[in-house]
Amino acid sequence: MSELLASRLKKVKPSATLALTAKALELKAAGKDVIGLSVGEPDFNTPKHICDAAKAAMDNGQTRYTNVMGTPELRQAIADKFKRDNNLDYDISQIIVGTGGKQVLFNAFMATLNDGDEVIIPSPYWVSYPDMVELAGGTSVIVEGLEENSFKLKAKDLEAAITDKTKWLILNSPSNPTGCAYSRAEMQEITDVLKKYPHVYILSDDIYEHLVYDDFEFVTAAEVEPELKDRTLTMNGVSKSYAMTGWRIGYAAGPVDIIKAMSKIQGQSTSNASSISQAAALAALNGDQKFLKDWVNSFKSRRDIVVNMLNEADGIEAIVPEGAFYVFASCKGTMGKFTPEGVEIKTDEDFATYLLESKSVVTVHGEAFGMSPYFRVSYALSEDVLIDAMNRIKEACASLSNVQDIAV
Repeated sequence: MSELLASRLKKVKPSATLALTAKALELKAAGKDVIGLSVGEPDFNTPKHICDAAKAAMDNGQTRYTNVMGTPELRQAIADKFKRDNNLDYDISQIIVGTGGKQVLFNAFMATLNDGDEVIIPSPYWVSYPDMVELAGGTSVIVEGLEENSFKLKAKDLEAAITDKTKWLILNSPSNPTGCAYSRAEMQEITDVLKKYPHVYILSDDIYEHLVYDDFEFVTAAEVEPELKDRTLTMNGVSKSYAMTGWRIGYAAGPVDIIKAMSKIQGQSTSNASSISQAAALAALNGDQKFLKDWVNSFKSRRDIVVNMLNEADGIEAIVPEGAFYVFASCKGTMGKFTPEGVEIKTDEDFATYLLESKSVVTVHGEAFGMSPYFRVSYALSEDVLIDAMNRIKEACASLSNVQDIAV
């Protein structure tokens, strides 16, 4: 059977986050008291007015094919959103709607990458970026963002990575997995470099745009530097901000030739996104946004609990992220220690496995995001559940011993 499979699959790894989420669900189904901190989705329900819009769409017969690029009404709402939130002007011909942000990104790479084209990916990175690039025939160029810089790409490191083969730079702010976000000044430093290299395009993944805390000002690349708008693809969606992960709606705006090419790819794969989900997304973008403030306040409170309690755990260090709903914590202080069973913690994957096996807490090891020794915690859960999870992590860390203790 293996000879039937495409050789390109050898370049691709299964999604670590999806695999661990599935493992958590499997353990829960088996009756285990598992706390899953691996899933990247809000625990809130989709707001009622959005669900009502979907029901109305079904009742009104909006259950047929739409334009491959999305309904004109939704694309106009997206154009209005970009103007309202980001001061960016787009015609609906410059906008495409896909089945989730993941498909939008995949289509962009499939439509633009030739064999050997390079894509600069700052690490830590979302697990799917490198695999998407590889599937499309491109080459991932990983540039490390140091913890001392809040894991963010520095302008000098970006410039050092650019070659004549560079096609894209991916910018994800706020970031998955770190939650860190670029300030206006930091973004300007990045765009100043890119202005010098007209062959490099920017893929701005803004999916966590509305989830920022402590009066942080979200900015996107084309907003900060209008000169780069004609070579920037700005991707967003309704999954994270509106608790609509299962509705599968993502979108992007950018140069017409890229959008048309992405439409060609989509037309021969999934065709249009669900008509009912598009109606729901229309209601999300055009409807009352006041609930977002309450959600953001809840996420901020959860963030503070997680960061504070992780920093109380032996061998763990966590910085305060500006956005999203993740903490990317260092477990360097646990490396070389031994579990009560005498197993040495050699890697962040060992540490994550230890948390799962000893305390039934599911996290994602940092190596999956391109940086070790770290682990990612999602705080998109209730405060009570998070406190329970953090106490379990603290207990697990307190149970680790050094070599000398084991010897005694």
